[in-house]
Amino acid sequence: MSRKQQFLGEFEQMVMLAILHLEDGAYTVPIREQIMERTGRSVSRGALYTTLERLEEKGGLASNLGDPTPVRGGRPKRFWKVTRQGLAQLRHSREAMQNMSRGLAAVLGKTK
Repeated sequence: MSRKQQFLGEFEQMVMLAILHLEDGAYTVPIREQIMERTGRSVSRGALYTTLERLEEKGGLASNLGDPTPVRGGRPKRFWKVTRQGLAQLRHSREAMQNMSRGLAAVLGKTK
């Protein structure tokens, strides 16, 4: 990782982790549901779309369009994948937070 590497924000990390959990079925509806179920956090569609596009611009995500479906009025779903670069970004941000919290268990409490 270069020193210029930007850290991922908390919500960016949640989005990428949700995509990893969903594997090949990662499109906006289940990504949003995954985050809400696992964190209890409300997620607006606009915030999710903006974050997905930003992560794709940063090289952390790649997307492709599925086949059009009649249920969606003939519109295809956009499926998302975490790229190798995205995995590196996620690891880098996770390690930074772990390093920052190391030695603070007494203050922060033990994690599960």
